[in-house]
Amino acid sequence: MDTLGLAVRDPSPVGQDLWRTLCADATRVAAEEKTLRVFLNESVLSHDCFGSALAALLVRKLTDRVMPADRLAVTVEAAMEADPGIVQSAAADLAAILARDPAADSCLTPFLYFKGYHALQWHRVAHWLWGQGRHNLAHFLQSRVSETFAVDIHPAVPVGRGVFIDHGTGVVIGETAVIGNDVSILQNVTLGGTGKEHGDRHPKVRDGVLLAAGAKVLGNIVVGAHAKVGAGSVVLKDVPGCATVAGIPARIVGWCRDEVAPALSMDQSLQQGDYSI
Repeated sequence: MDTLGLAVRDPSPVGQDLWRTLCADATRVAAEEKTLRVFLNESVLSHDCFGSALAALLVRKLTDRVMPADRLAVTVEAAMEADPGIVQSAAADLAAILARDPAADSCLTPFLYFKGYHALQWHRVAHWLWGQGRHNLAHFLQSRVSETFAVDIHPAVPVGRGVFIDHGTGVVIGETAVIGNDVSILQNVTLGGTGKEHGDRHPKVRDGVLLAAGAKVLGNIVVGAHAKVGAGSVVLKDVPGCATVAGIPARIVGWCRDEVAPALSMDQSLQQGDYSI
């Protein structure tokens, strides 16, 4: 148990494998960079599992004068104990970063420093609170996450596993949006509404979708599985599965039926001949 009193456990094989890698990375870096030894000990090496280290890291990221660490720790521990899927999803999200991001030079780097990852894991806690009817605390966490990480996800939004929010800055996801498994979202992406309408008004993003930098997907529309939305595009209509769309407004410029899911390949380029400058 760590200094915050967190007793989170992670029974998943994925989490256990990542934990061993994370500890090895932390031990190596601590030996290389003496200045970071205390930080790495508190963040990783003093813990006994991935879930405990993750919980303590998240608490430290949002602690402030009006919401001290002990209060946040109680909330995080309750969420992770009640829903083990939060920790399991966090492990899958970290594995996704390692597989998709060349900037992730070790398991340790995204775990400690990638704010898109931190924002998503806090969202998972806020989403659990939302499901418990604790909307005010969920909104508080949404606000603090937005202030701290520049990522604004409404706590009602369900998010699948293996989701990668790259950089994170400027990502906005509205209340009735849905995000599937193995989705990749780059900076300045908006999943928003089209006006002041109420009810179900935000996009549904299916498995394996890549939303490239600056994409705006607006309204109660569906982005089909394994689709790709080009950088800077504005999507106002349904996107068929495996389609590549680009432009303002977006139109179909290609297909990716015979390729790996765009979210996994992270290829933001468009097919030659399908567009002009």
